[in-house]
Amino acid sequence: MTPAVIQLAAEATRKSAEVTDWGARIAWVVGLLVFIAFVYWLMRQGWKWRGTLQSDLPELPAAPGGLPEHRLALTGRYHGSTTAGQWLDRIVAHGLGVRSRVELTLTDAGLDVVRPGATDFFVPAAQLRGARLDKGIAGKVLTEGGLLVVTWAHGDRLIDSGFRSDRAAEHAAWVEAINDMNHSITTTEGAER
Repeated sequence: MTPAVIQLAAEATRKSAEVTDWGARIAWVVGLLVFIAFVYWLMRQGWKWRGTLQSDLPELPAAPGGLPEHRLALTGRYHGSTTAGQWLDRIVAHGLGVRSRVELTLTDAGLDVVRPGATDFFVPAAQLRGARLDKGIAGKVLTEGGLLVVTWAHGDRLIDSGFRSDRAAEHAAWVEAINDMNHSITTTEGAER
C-alpha cells in the first residue's frame, strides 16, 4: 500500500469529535426565551403605567343617534393619539393607543371614529381644533404628508390623532374640510360673545 492510501484508511477509521453540547445549547435557548419574556413583561408594565398616569382623561364620547348627512368618509388605519404638538407622547388611556382599522365620517355634528376591534369614539364639532398633513406620530413614520393628523380637545387636553386613508389622495380634502369647519365654529363663537 502506498502512504496516501494508508493515510486515507487511517482518517476513515478515526471517529470525529462530538460537535454539539446539547446541555449548553438548551440552557442558552431557555435563557434567551426567559430574557425575551422578561422584556415583554417590562414593556407591558410600562404600557399599563402610562395608562394609569393618563387616568384623568375623561371617557370618550360616543356618537349621538341620528347624525346628519356626512361631508366626508374614509376607510384606512388609525395609528394612535398623542398629546398635541408632542408626536412621541402616546396616549393609551381608554384605548386611544391601540392601532386598528378605521372608518372616519365627518358630519356637521363632528367626527365619528369607528374602529373595529377597538373603542369607537366621537369628536363633537366644537371640540375639533384643526387638521394637518404630517409625516409621523408615535410609533409610525411615513413620507412627508402621508398621515392625516386631527387635533381635538378632550377634557383639558389637546390631542393629535393620526389616520392614514387607504387612498392617501383624500387627505388634503379632509384637512381643508376640518379646518374650514373649525374656522366657522370659531367665528360663530366669537360673534356670540
